[in-house]
Amino acid sequence: MDIERQDVNHRRSRTVKYNGMCFLSGQFSDSDGDITQQTRETLAKIDDLLQRAGTSKSRLLTAQIWLRDMADFADMNKVWDAWIDPENPPTRCCGQVLMADPDMRIEVVVSAAL
Repeated sequence: MDIERQDVNHRRSRTVKYNGMCFLSGQFSDSDGDITQQTRETLAKIDDLLQRAGTSKSRLLTAQIWLRDMADFADMNKVWDAWIDPENPPTRCCGQVLMADPDMRIEVVVSAAL
């Protein structure tokens, strides 16, 4: 089986497809907006990458959500709940982490079936 990598640079691939699976690198917003704006932008990036890989959020298997501050948890969940396919929710974890960029409030890593 071949491994297909998309949007590759010297450090990472944004998407890796292998054996019927699609793995996305961590996605985050490019803005310094509030958690609602950053979550919406991050999930839009995920939608785009999944679509380009030939799959969608209805085929998500797992999601890791990293927040800069757990005080953002409820507002992030409002956006997540409106975005996620309620008939096909993935497994999920969420934790607080120290972000590489102080303006980042959220980063999300997902895997999906193709």
